[in-house]
Parts: sequence; structure tokens; C-alpha cells
Amino acid sequence: MVATGSSRIALLGVLLALLSGCAGPSKTSLEAPDDYFARQLPGMSSSFNPMMSPVDNPILRVSSLHNPPPELIREALLAQHERWAGTPYRIGGTGRNGIDCSALVQTIFSETFRLQLPRSTGEQVRQGTEISRDELQVGDLVFFRPPGRYDHVGIYVGDGYFLHASTSRGVKLSQLGNSYWQRYYWQARRTLEPTTLAQRVTEPGEG
Repeated sequence: MVATGSSRIALLGVLLALLSGCAGPSKTSLEAPDDYFARQLPGMSSSFNPMMSPVDNPILRVSSLHNPPPELIREALLAQHERWAGTPYRIGGTGRNGIDCSALVQTIFSETFRLQLPRSTGEQVRQGTEISRDELQVGDLVFFRPPGRYDHVGIYVGDGYFLHASTSRGVKLSQLGNSYWQRYYWQARRTLEPTTLAQRVTEPGEG
């Protein structure tokens, strides 16, 4: 049977989704229910409005006068967490109806730091400089190799937590020290130094 134009497009979509996908714990995995709301993390001002775009948020700009770079980066990432929290995981997805881990990382870095990362986890793991786990700073990428065909990526937000798109619970914050993630931790990479990331948060349109 000869494939029609529409069936060819559908087949191509499936193949692209498989190539860009990333892995995470299944609903039967050992990951604990450790989602941690942004407002509970230290350093989050009660007047901070997480629903506002990080680059347009005046709180972030004012806080840049007295907060160190790591704090600015974390506030911006926590704002993104609030915007995306609960979005379901969908392999190949890139929007609010469903998103995978590498697409989430790509979108957040583009919107928050004006840094264009590749689409797939396999390409993102080649960006920047590899660092050891004890050198982790806010904004670094963390990679995992759980069972299955796909690797997994998230963004470190400090205090032992990282932001990612979990296959079982969607976009959330999880603990690096969780038994599941600790077991399959692979490596971490720094795309840009914290001072540069912070400048990109507070000075949109430059750099």
C-alpha cells in the first residue's frame, strides 16, 4: 500500500518525537512525591509575582540591586516553575498541553537567559563545561541516565532541588538526593557562569 501525504506527515511526527524525547521515572518508579513549591524555598520574597515573565518582572530588576547572581537566577527559575508547574509530560511536546524534559530546558533558557540550547538531551549534554556534582550552582544543567532508551535533563535551582519535566508528574521540582535520581545521576554541565546568567535575567535585549 502506498502511504498518503497525511500518513507520511504523521509518521514523520512520531519519528521526531522519539528522537527528541527524554526519560524520567515511571509511575511505578522509586521517586518519592517530593514536589516543593517555589514559595517554600529560601529567599523568595512574599511580594514576588511568579506569574510575570522573568525578564519583565520589576521585582527581579529591583532585587538585582542587592541580591547576588545565584539568588537572581533562582528567582527567575522559580518563576518559570510557577508558570509551568503541573504541565503534563508528553514526549516530543513543546507547549502547555504537554512538554518533555529537553523542550522545557530549551524554552526556559531561551525565555529567561536568552540562550538558545539545542532541542534534544543528547545535544544539550554537549553544551558548556562539565562540572562535578559538588560544584553545582543555580542554573547548571543536571543529566540522568535512567533505564530505557532516553536520558533525562533538568535545571538546578539550589538547595538540592532541580526543575524538570517528570514523566509521571509533569513539570515539577525534585530533590537530587531522592533515591531514584541519586541512583541514575549522570553528570552536570555549566552553560554560562552565574554572573552572566544573572545579567541576562536583569538586562533583557542585551548580550
